[in-house]
Amino acid sequence: MSLRRSFSRLAVLAGLLPGLAWASGIKPDTRGDVSLAGTWTLVAADVLHPNGSRTHDYGDAPKGLLMIDRQGHYSLQIFRADRAPFVNPDKAKASAPEYRAAVLGSSTHFGTITVEPGRHRLVFHIEAASFPNWEGQQQSRAYELHGNTLSYRVPPRPNGDVPVSVWRRIGD
Repeated sequence: MSLRRSFSRLAVLAGLLPGLAWASGIKPDTRGDVSLAGTWTLVAADVLHPNGSRTHDYGDAPKGLLMIDRQGHYSLQIFRADRAPFVNPDKAKASAPEYRAAVLGSSTHFGTITVEPGRHRLVFHIEAASFPNWEGQQQSRAYELHGNTLSYRVPPRPNGDVPVSVWRRIGD
């Protein structure tokens, strides 16, 4: 097969790929941008209280990773660094307090993200989450981007607390 014919077939296939992606449920994001694409490490996971004070929501040295690809897929994990290991090595045999600490000491979700730079909004389209009530939701966050530092505020909790996450870019 000639090189010209190979390129011609490749061009036809490349033209079909966006349609195939759309048919498989992956919708192109025409509103977002790729300025946040990359790998981010957690700097802070704090909470602003209604009285104006600020405390650490996941301990003094939380751990976390946020990865965003150029197509808008993301994966986010936040953990308390001081989580105690389960006494029994079989996680199916943990105590109720151990399960509670594990669940409350972490927040994870993944899906797609829309970036609206003009409005300074991130919209997480959550496919799956450690908190099942979030699955299938769209959650909007006000964000700021200063160089390699991204911060955003989560909508207020029922008690009025506002979680704040701060991330530092570590890669593309």
